[in-house]
Amino acid sequence: MVAEDVDAVLLSIGADLPYFTGYEAMDSERPTILVVRGAGPPLLVIPLLEAPRVGGGDFEVAAWAETDDPYRLIAAAVGGARRIAVGDQTRAANLLAVQSLLPGVTWERASELIARLRVLKEPEEVELLRAAAHAVDRVLARVPDEVEFSGQTEMDLAREFQAMTVEEGHDVASFAIVAGGPNGASPHHEPGDRVIQPGDLVVCDFGGRWQMYSSDVTRTFAVGPPSGRQEEVHGIVHAASQAAREAVRPGTTCEDIDRAARHVIEDAGLGEAFIHRTGHGIGLEVHEHPYMVEGNETPLEPGMTFSIEPGIYLRGSFGVRIEDIVACGADGVDELNQADRSLIVVG
Repeated sequence: MVAEDVDAVLLSIGADLPYFTGYEAMDSERPTILVVRGAGPPLLVIPLLEAPRVGGGDFEVAAWAETDDPYRLIAAAVGGARRIAVGDQTRAANLLAVQSLLPGVTWERASELIARLRVLKEPEEVELLRAAAHAVDRVLARVPDEVEFSGQTEMDLAREFQAMTVEEGHDVASFAIVAGGPNGASPHHEPGDRVIQPGDLVVCDFGGRWQMYSSDVTRTFAVGPPSGRQEEVHGIVHAASQAAREAVRPGTTCEDIDRAARHVIEDAGLGEAFIHRTGHGIGLEVHEHPYMVEGNETPLEPGMTFSIEPGIYLRGSFGVRIEDIVACGADGVDELNQADRSLIVVG
């Protein structure tokens, strides 16, 4: 804040607040705002009815009753501030109410400051991410013996993956993408009532939260023996995944990781079918800095954690994606996910 001449930071819902305080605010019309000032302790402005949820911390608490004006509390706490940075996920209604009380203030995004801190994980954060990754690895290990694909809908399978994610230790299952046959060509397909059929490739992308930290893994399954074309495309994605993982080391740029995977797919003549970045950072949020994408010249540093997830999407036919979470170690890649990356045949 001092270096960037920022007088105060306001943090609300989203991952920034628990990152600094350990308290995760409810997403509500009632504002919860942490005020971080250049001098004095941080102040957590919180609805009175939610105050019992707050544990101890290096901050003061100002609990406001239903008839109080929380925005005046916040404005008073930053009195005299010229530049204020605001958390990206703050509700617009809350921000506009505060701004109306503070004319003449210059406003900016707090993520420009906070991303520099959150992008480098402490060793204990890496271990929480490793535990989360190993838990979804265990789910994948159960799939061939326990999950019947053929005859089930995508939504049925998505529910099974979510249930197993919790069974393997996650606090909550955050999402599950199940995309069968031609739906696999849509990277963020919403599971529906399409029935999985023999001959389908099925892209399964799922994850959850383990002690506030995220997991995110993708594997592609073949329902019955795969065709030669399906095996070929999966092999290309597998090679792209390996190339990107092998490129991870301190000093390599984020765009170089993307290029390592993309070159394999382009050399196979399918570059136009790889329609998204190679990866995203992961931590308290499933998607956060750093992003493995062309144009991001940020060099990797030990402690950065991110996904590697190349994919090929053949519209009207099928899709293939392999996704793993890795950390940049002192000497190279630290692979947090260890699950089999081959094209696994299921019934």
